[in-house]
Amino acid sequence: MARLLGIRIKNYRALADVSLGQVEYSRGTPLPSLTCLIGPNGSGKSTVLDAFGFVADCLLDGVEAACDKPWRGGFSRLHTQGTEGPISFEIFFEDDDPARPIVYGLVIDLEDGIPKPIEETCRQRRENQTRGKPRYFLNLIKGKGSVWAGQDVGEPKKRPNVKLADRDKLGIATLGNLSEHPRIIALRTYIEQWYLSYFVPDAARDLPPSGAQRYLDRKGSNIGNVLQYYKRQYPSEFAALLKRLADAIPGLKKITPAESQDKRLLLKFDERGYADPFFQHSMSDGTLKMLAYAILLEDPQPRPFIGIEEPENGLYVRLVEHLASQFLECAERKGQKTQLLVTTHSPYFVDTLKPDQVWIFRKGSDGHAAAQRAADDETILALSEQGIPLGSLWYSNHFDDGVSP
Repeated sequence: MARLLGIRIKNYRALADVSLGQVEYSRGTPLPSLTCLIGPNGSGKSTVLDAFGFVADCLLDGVEAACDKPWRGGFSRLHTQGTEGPISFEIFFEDDDPARPIVYGLVIDLEDGIPKPIEETCRQRRENQTRGKPRYFLNLIKGKGSVWAGQDVGEPKKRPNVKLADRDKLGIATLGNLSEHPRIIALRTYIEQWYLSYFVPDAARDLPPSGAQRYLDRKGSNIGNVLQYYKRQYPSEFAALLKRLADAIPGLKKITPAESQDKRLLLKFDERGYADPFFQHSMSDGTLKMLAYAILLEDPQPRPFIGIEEPENGLYVRLVEHLASQFLECAERKGQKTQLLVTTHSPYFVDTLKPDQVWIFRKGSDGHAAAQRAADDETILALSEQGIPLGSLWYSNHFDDGVSP
């Protein structure tokens, strides 16, 4: 399973030039299994999550459609105000060879008033090479260029030329369907499997048509369908999921998916002290959120990358600490390759983390966001090593995010 090492984002909303993790072959520390973004409202944390979503939407739907999603409002609203140059992304990820990470570059700009992929590249070191600069195995400029098949990079003059028929589609969307390009297939598959959670409790209270479904949607509206899938395909994981939830929420005995007479799926919640079960439309926001996160954490075939926006919303403070511990347990589980990227405003969540897992976002006088890893601040690192929790340091304004508690 692929693993994200780092990302560099330029000219995307408030992110004029922000890097997280390893963004060069010889510089930077790879992102850990759990990365937490903190900072005041409007500092750029949520924009990082949406940047991942934007790249995934460009792959799945095309660049113009990705720009025009209702919550984005078109290219002109996405481009950082007061800056020159196109929107660009560089994504470093590892695919089974730590010495040879793949670097995917995507540049988007207006062409005749329409957003288009202007440049698309993939770079990697040669096979058996542990040092030196990576070489291009995909290099497209305005849909034309060269691509090298197989697992290695050949001589530049021998790379076959390609020309894309549809300029709106990414090159990796087309070439990633051809068996002779296994590295591009790996990149396309990796991005397609990203999951960004924007859980909405009211959506989880809906009663969807009955029928098992493999993955949660972004809002969690199919939570009952996914539980039905777990119960059928992974009974032991289903039992572990219910135990995880019961451990977190006192009084909850079991959850059972059931079919209504009109074939819609219901979730029955049995609680101690009550003869009759409750159904999901009667359950609290916190219970439904904990259920959704338990589904994500117990997945026997998890997504390689999961982004979660402010998981603490609607949770009792003790549940926030419990949830953070579960996220850490998942991230540190032996053999676990899923990476979690979380934004939070909760110091209780941050209290459970280490300095190399926390990135502080601030916004400058020019309105542009800046990000710093807590481990790179000598004062924070020294205080953390003395045993002071990071959340307490943050709340007492040691992180200097420009906002007083």
